[in-house]
Amino acid sequence: MERQSLLRDRGSFWPLIAVTAYVFVGYFGGISLLLLAANPWLLLAGTLLTAHAMVIAAYLLHECGHNTLFRRNEHNARLGRVLNWIAASAYARFEDIRSKHMRHHVDNTDVIAFDHVAFLHRHPRLRRLIEVLEWAYIPALPVMMHWTQILLPFVWESRRHLRGRVLGVLAVRSTIFLLVLAWNPLAAALYLIAWFLMLHALRFMDAFQHNYELSFTLESGGDPARRGDAVYEQSHTFSNPVSLRAPWLNLWTLNFGYHNAHHARPTVPWYRLPALHQELFPEDHAQVLGFSEQLAAYHRHRVRRVMGDSADPEDFRERLRRREAVGADAVSFLTPI
Repeated sequence: MERQSLLRDRGSFWPLIAVTAYVFVGYFGGISLLLLAANPWLLLAGTLLTAHAMVIAAYLLHECGHNTLFRRNEHNARLGRVLNWIAASAYARFEDIRSKHMRHHVDNTDVIAFDHVAFLHRHPRLRRLIEVLEWAYIPALPVMMHWTQILLPFVWESRRHLRGRVLGVLAVRSTIFLLVLAWNPLAAALYLIAWFLMLHALRFMDAFQHNYELSFTLESGGDPARRGDAVYEQSHTFSNPVSLRAPWLNLWTLNFGYHNAHHARPTVPWYRLPALHQELFPEDHAQVLGFSEQLAAYHRHRVRRVMGDSADPEDFRERLRRREAVGADAVSFLTPI
């Protein structure tokens, strides 16, 4: 009874135990392989395991933001703060990550504070560098957004209160990374590759899940120019499961691909989303995207996506079928800027 009173959902005990165990064992086990293994296959396994544990940590953090795990919000927040470190996003407070994401759900828009497109227009050399790196599949734009988050407290007065946190997290992470670099440079390089793989996985899922308008009101706290209703929300939200024929494959992203179901009932935990999707949406639902068409568009427009998709959002689904939809970038819930 005590166990059930702590958790929000009666059936959540074993799913929560399994996924948290995977995150911690996968993350620290993967890093141990990077540090100690000499066999190339073990190093590859350690890199992939570290990357995937970070992906699941990010999506479990997302669950904490929706308070789907525990009855009390403070318990969700405690786990979320730990996962924030594993997901390499601890420069931002869990509370700020949650606040930005809740506005995404309430306002039915991508709420941001920093206009990276305008910034890159003003700095063409940096834009060119990022586009070259993105062409080579190095996720330079997400890396820039993470570093922008670190720098903004020293540029924007409104974020001055975050300076101590940023410096503290930067000191801890930099010290650990430099120690690893000095002891085992290959392990440090493979950790960076694991982080890059995580960034690719997260933004692949983000790129085609919405064609919302952008609202630059995160910092001001004002209302967006246009707040959508439930009809607008569902028509501008897309589900991108890895597979509907083999639902277990969607656990690779903690069922994040059942996105219309998630937006229909945001407090439903990840392990109930496949059943909810099946209940709410037919098999040929127009908002369900094919994995191959997403993969083709993600590859084809990896450079154009840096500056965003300026085409008519109403034609998004048809353009994706023709592999022409560019998709969104720099809207990760892990970077509340």
